[in-house]
Amino acid sequence: MSIVTVQLGQCGNQIGHEVFSALCSDIRGTHGLCSKKENESYHDSCKERFFCEEESGVPVARAVLVDMEPKVISQTLSMAARSGHWKYNSHSHFCQKQGSGNNWANGYSVHGPRHKEAIMNLVQKEAEKCDRLGGFFTMMSMAGGTGSGLGAFVTQCLRDAFPASFILNHVVWPYGTGEVIVQNYNSVLTLSHLYQSSDALLVHENDVIHKICAQLMNIKQISFRDVNQVIAHQLGSVFQPTHTGGEGSGYSRNPLGDLMETLVPHPEFKLLGLRNIPQMPENSLAYSTFSWPGLIKHLRQMLIANAKMEEGIDWQVRPPHPGSSIPSTSKPLHFNTSIANLVILRGKDVHGVDLGSFQDPSLYTSWLNPQDAFSAWKTPRAFNKYEKSASLVSNSQFLLKPLDSIVGKAWNMFASKAYLHQYTKFGIQEEDFLDCFTTLEQVISSYTNL
Repeated sequence: MSIVTVQLGQCGNQIGHEVFSALCSDIRGTHGLCSKKENESYHDSCKERFFCEEESGVPVARAVLVDMEPKVISQTLSMAARSGHWKYNSHSHFCQKQGSGNNWANGYSVHGPRHKEAIMNLVQKEAEKCDRLGGFFTMMSMAGGTGSGLGAFVTQCLRDAFPASFILNHVVWPYGTGEVIVQNYNSVLTLSHLYQSSDALLVHENDVIHKICAQLMNIKQISFRDVNQVIAHQLGSVFQPTHTGGEGSGYSRNPLGDLMETLVPHPEFKLLGLRNIPQMPENSLAYSTFSWPGLIKHLRQMLIANAKMEEGIDWQVRPPHPGSSIPSTSKPLHFNTSIANLVILRGKDVHGVDLGSFQDPSLYTSWLNPQDAFSAWKTPRAFNKYEKSASLVSNSQFLLKPLDSIVGKAWNMFASKAYLHQYTKFGIQEEDFLDCFTTLEQVISSYTNL
């Protein structure tokens, strides 16, 4: 099954480009460390998922690029074409001249309805090229105007036009000390609208990725491109083909459906966080060896202590004792309760790895059977030069703190009516804001009470 990617705004388009580049360099690499047959089926499965073939033999990304200013899209198209390894379809993009000026309401209420037909026609064309459409993967940031406002509008249009398809929104959470004064408003509006129309939101926090670049990748002057490459590596580690059944089962045909089925058992809980280990500069790889038990132990502790990366994990955090029926308020401090977790292993000897520690009932909320709450996908094919790598996609309290903080900051501004006139002039009224706050307060309360 194929996935159609919709790249929205500057951030979405730049990340989308890095994701397709990462997928392509991974399938072109000779570092598969697995049998030729395995490598070929991996290669074919990835191609079917993300690219369609042209006569020239150059893979074309199944993507629609949307932005309200032309600069980023034209850079993105030409960078992809110059690589010689893949490209975008030259007709699958839509841009205007004026931008959305970091105003969510402008993207949602003005640009969205005005350009709906043109954008949805492009999406429809891409969807029709798929033998079997597995769903849509949108990429956007929450802070600006186009990615967030237009992104929320386009997601609703996708839901209306394709009611039976899966929609996964990849959302980039702004820096805490962000560069856009109204980013908290934009974020609250985006999240609450996506919560209505999306199947799941996969979130990356800029602050976290920045730390990974500084501390793990040892990058001195961190650029947006460095941040985007780390995000792309993490997304690739989830969306490249894997065996979702036991050994001998073919590569999964329906990646988005499988992801939703394993991680989103209830529509109230659809915030997914992603962790990936190991991560290091390429020149250190040759000198590093990893064992599966070590990787799994780190990944599990990152989960329960809500650590963002494998450095600086708090090893003191322990799950509560099974059987002690303590109310959720007196849980051990900093312990991160999960609804569902998915671990993805890539590399040699994956089939012998013991993942029992992730099936511990004390990690999960009481209303789901731990057998149903945990899944593992594996492939002996290594990913992106890492001999062994492990990813965790988690529906848990990962995002509770940042969500609470962003809603709190937005509410303080809203209470003093700061900048509201910029939204009301485009038709987003105070009642709309209040509805959004209500939606997110409900999400916060649901995750808090796990």
